[in-house]
Amino acid sequence: MSDVAPRISVVMPAFNEAEILATSVKEVVAGLRERGESFELIIIENGSTDGTLALAREIAAELPEVRVEHRDEANYGRALRAGLLTARGDAVVNFDTDYFDLDFLDAAVATVLAPNGPAIVVGSKRAVGATDTRAPLRKMATWVFSTILRVLFGLKVSDTHGMKAMRRAAVRDFAEHCFSGQDLFDTELILRVERARLGAGEIPVTCHELRPARSSFLSRVPRTLRGLCKLRIEMWRERRAETARI
Repeated sequence: MSDVAPRISVVMPAFNEAEILATSVKEVVAGLRERGESFELIIIENGSTDGTLALAREIAAELPEVRVEHRDEANYGRALRAGLLTARGDAVVNFDTDYFDLDFLDAAVATVLAPNGPAIVVGSKRAVGATDTRAPLRKMATWVFSTILRVLFGLKVSDTHGMKAMRRAAVRDFAEHCFSGQDLFDTELILRVERARLGAGEIPVTCHELRPARSSFLSRVPRTLRGLCKLRIEMWRERRAETARI
C-alpha cells in the first residue's frame, strides 16, 4: 500500500457475491484507471459462505489498487461503516457489487470536494430525472421509507440507500457515532450530517441492478421499522441533551 493517500476510496460491501464480484470490481478499477485518478477500492467481505472471500483476495493480489477487509458478521450496514472508517481517500464512494455508476462518481466526488460543497451526495432513485427499473413493490417501499424519514426526521434528500459520495474528513466522526447496522447505517449517517448542517445533496441516477434483491421484503420491513423507532428515540434523546446544555 502506498504511503500517499488516494483522492478516492471506493467501498464495496460483498456478501455471497462470487458470481459477479470480479466483473464488477474490475470494471470499476478499469474506469478509474482511465480517468487517471489516484484511488483505492476496498472490498468489505462480510459473512460470505460461497467463496467470496477467497475470490476477493485473488482480485486484490492481481490489482494493486484493491484491498480486502473481512468481517465475520453478515451485516451490510456495519460493512459500510467499517469501509468508511478504514478508507484513506479524500472522498469515499460506496458502490454495491450489483449497482455502481462511474458517471455518478465523477459528478458526486467533484461536488463533495468542491469548496463549500456538501459533506455527502446521494445517488437518488427518486429525484427528478432519475430512472428506477426495479420492481414496483420495491419502488413503493422506497417511497414509503423516504416519506417516513421526511415526516419523522425532517430528511431533506429524497433517498438514502444506494450509491453515495462523502467528504471523508467531514463525515468520519459521524460514522464513528452511528449505531445502526444492516439497513439503516447510511440513513443514520445522512440524518446526522443534515442535522449538523454540513450539507447533503443528491444527483438523479438510473437504478438498474445486476441481480434481484437478496433480502426478503417481508423480513426487512419489520426489522427496518424497529430500527427507525430506535433511531428516532436515540436522536430525540441526543437533541434533548444538546438543548439542556445550551
